This record gives sequence, C-alpha cells and structure tokens, in this order.
Amino acid sequence: MVEVVRYSGRYKSEWDAFVRASKNGTFILLRDYMAYHADRFEDYSLLFYRNEELVAVLPANVAEGALHAHAGLSYSGVLCGSGMKAVLMLQVFDALIAYCRTQGFHALYYKAIPHIYHQLPAEEDLYALFRSGAVLHQRTLNSVITPENKLPYTQLRKRKIKRAARYGLQVRQSQDYQVYMQLVAQVLKEKYKLEPTHTADELARLATVFPENINLFAVFEGETMVAGMVMYESATVAHSQYIASTARGREIAALDFLTDFLLTQVYPHKKYFSFGVSTEQQGLYLNEGLVNNKESYGARTVVHDFYRLEF
Repeated sequence: MVEVVRYSGRYKSEWDAFVRASKNGTFILLRDYMAYHADRFEDYSLLFYRNEELVAVLPANVAEGALHAHAGLSYSGVLCGSGMKAVLMLQVFDALIAYCRTQGFHALYYKAIPHIYHQLPAEEDLYALFRSGAVLHQRTLNSVITPENKLPYTQLRKRKIKRAARYGLQVRQSQDYQVYMQLVAQVLKEKYKLEPTHTADELARLATVFPENINLFAVFEGETMVAGMVMYESATVAHSQYIASTARGREIAALDFLTDFLLTQVYPHKKYFSFGVSTEQQGLYLNEGLVNNKESYGARTVVHDFYRLEF
C-alpha cells in the first residue's frame, strides 16, 4: 500500500533531499524556489510513502476544486528516485487518485516533466496516466539544441554573428536584474502584451539562493547593456528563461553574438540548450517567426505535454 501525505513545513528537509537525489527533479522543484510565489498559490504538494519509505513526491496546488501539478512552475510531475519502477508508479497513481477523490477534487491537471530534464529514464508516470484514462489537453513546443552534436547555423545567422563581432561587444555575468528586467518587461509588453513571470526583486532573490543555477548573461557595448539572457541551469539542461534586446542591440545583432557565446563558450558540455516555448493558447497557436528564429541556430522540437484526469 502507498500512503499519501500532504506537504507541510515539517517535511522540508526530507522533500529537498529527495528532489536532489531524484532521477527527474531540478532545483525549481526545491521548496526554497517554490516559496517565492507561495502567496499566489494554495500549496497542496504531496508525499508518497510505501512501508514508511518516501518513494515519490508531487509539487502541486489546488485551484477551483482541482489538484494541479504546480501551476506556478514550468513543469511539475511525480518526482521519483532510481528505484521507481512501472508497477510501483501504478500503485502511486492508484493512491493519488483515491486521495483526490476523498478530498473532493473533480480533476487532476498534470504537467509532465520533459524528458530532457531526466537524468535516468523517468516516464513511468506517462504510462500510469494512460492507464488511468487521462487525456492530453495541451502540448507546447520547446526548441532545443544538443551542443555536443548541434546542427549548423543558417547562413543569415552566421552573417549576423560575424557582423556583431565588429562592435567589440563583451559578454559578462551581471547581477543588475533591476535594469535587465525593465528591458524584459518593455519587450514583452511591446511584442506580446505580457508581463514577466518574475519581478526583478524575485529573480534577484532566487539568483542569490541558487547562484549555481540562475545567472544573468548580458551583452555590453562599452558600459551599456544592450541584450541579455537569464539562464536556468540544471544537471542536463541550460534553459534560457528570459531573452531581450534593446533597439541598439537588435541593430548590432547582440543576441546572435550572445547565443553563440553561450553555446560555444559557456554550455558546450550540456546535454541540452533550451530556448523555451514558441506556442500560445495551450499550444494551439505556433509563433512561426519566433520558432524560425530559434531553429536558425539549429534548434529542433521537444514537446511538453499536459494531461487532465477527471474524477
């Protein structure tokens, strides 16, 4: 039998140790990361025990009578260790479904952790979802490069990188999240009428807590910041969380220069370099200009699947 326990602060150390040792967890699933927006979500994370041994955890929240694999995170499925096998995962899901019913939830919304973040094969949950009758209700498209075996840039991209080199640009790690996030906010508002997920203060605080995982790489022309990327680094993936450029940066191809620098100088050892999603409206709309830009660096598609299981 698998016992389900709702998370509380008393389990923090056990949770974090389990996530760090898991085969599919990353730093964004640690409690100190999840805490930055705790006021916006009613946490309903769960721990799963078999014979008093912790075998899985699920970062989650509750909203409108449904349990959500945490809606405040980019991905959040069942995290498990190397000992997780198919039959045990079926037992975990049986316990999860029974628990959801006893709590009166009408549905489970589940966002699978993309395989690029797995350190060992970890798709037992996808099989359990299928067996349970879950339906795919959203699929987003993420553009990814494998730096050790990357495809060549397009000719246009090569020309822009070569042109950018004439301006004496420098790439530096920066702590000036206030200035950079103002640039990000301006770009998101102008292009997509959106706001950043993180405020400058939140991102700066997270970068302080996770200095090995969160870094801002900025391009400078002289002492002026003209472009940048906030990088989220996990064991297998270097993920660009925010990408932005000033008008001057666009004129001198600063982002082309920065992307090439990161791929060749900073993250050539990473298994994957992720540009993030290019879809909207739950994956139904593909921003073709955005995805074409990412693919011009040699990126190709990895999908991120979302499931719904109704009770």
